[in-house]
Amino acid sequence: MNYTLHQLRVFLKVAELKSVTKASEELHLTQPAVSIQLKSFQKQFEIPLTEVIGRQLYITDFGKTIAEVSKRILEEAEVLKTTVDNYNGLITGKIKISVVSTGKYVIPYFLQGFMEKYPGVEIIIDVSNKSRVVESLVNNESDFSLVSVIPANIPIKRVELMDNILYLVGSTKFENMNIKLKNLKDLTLIFRENGSATRMAMENFLSQHNISGFKSMVLVSNEAVKQAVNAGIGFSIMPIIGLRNELALGSMKVFPIKGLPVITQWNLIYNRDKKLTPATTELLNFIQETKQRVVDEYFELGKYYDIS
Repeated sequence: MNYTLHQLRVFLKVAELKSVTKASEELHLTQPAVSIQLKSFQKQFEIPLTEVIGRQLYITDFGKTIAEVSKRILEEAEVLKTTVDNYNGLITGKIKISVVSTGKYVIPYFLQGFMEKYPGVEIIIDVSNKSRVVESLVNNESDFSLVSVIPANIPIKRVELMDNILYLVGSTKFENMNIKLKNLKDLTLIFRENGSATRMAMENFLSQHNISGFKSMVLVSNEAVKQAVNAGIGFSIMPIIGLRNELALGSMKVFPIKGLPVITQWNLIYNRDKKLTPATTELLNFIQETKQRVVDEYFELGKYYDIS
């Protein structure tokens, strides 16, 4: 058998996406180039890896098995390269971090210095909601996850980074409104989608204070919620970290009410049994050493706006 690592990568991507077109886009190759590699790889097996029914590409059971083996081979090839680099005194490799959507306002600041110090390390950040982030950690698709709520029943280790502070916010169109806890039932409240840690925090707060009967809107991203709040559609309980620009520019306002802010923790978590590479070990050490400086430099609330 005479396959190349490139053929394995191409086939694995086709198997993941079930599309030559999508695979070519992700691999930055032409469709004919992907088709040629797929055909060359198929020639090494008497059993079909794929089949086309109608216009849809399917992966056969045999193909799924080969895809799993291909993934393991590519992972081991990456380990081999990293091992050689380590013997040469270099810290290299790939680190994948799954991040809840609001976490995208946090994680870059903790990685900046590391990437400057170790240019040979490639960091991949996958931004999604809490459910998908936890799933990627369970399935070992990510090395680390950034979350504000620790998932239950998963053996993990964690590094606490900073507070995640949530306030009631609204458009400055309503800046003269005197909002009390009991008035929340009269407002339109804007929620994130199911599976979001921000939604969970908001629902828990409302439940604890027996707030019900309000109008509501559900949106599927932090940015969409911000735009709806900015437009004056309603109010939301949101992490302050994602609102620095809006609050500093005066398009949104914090409305202090009893029981707020809700404070959770941003945590970088990883599986307790995860076999750390030199790159992931170095990242953990670097973050532990620099996290307080990063928080002081970039996340001191009073530097950007008055929340009193």
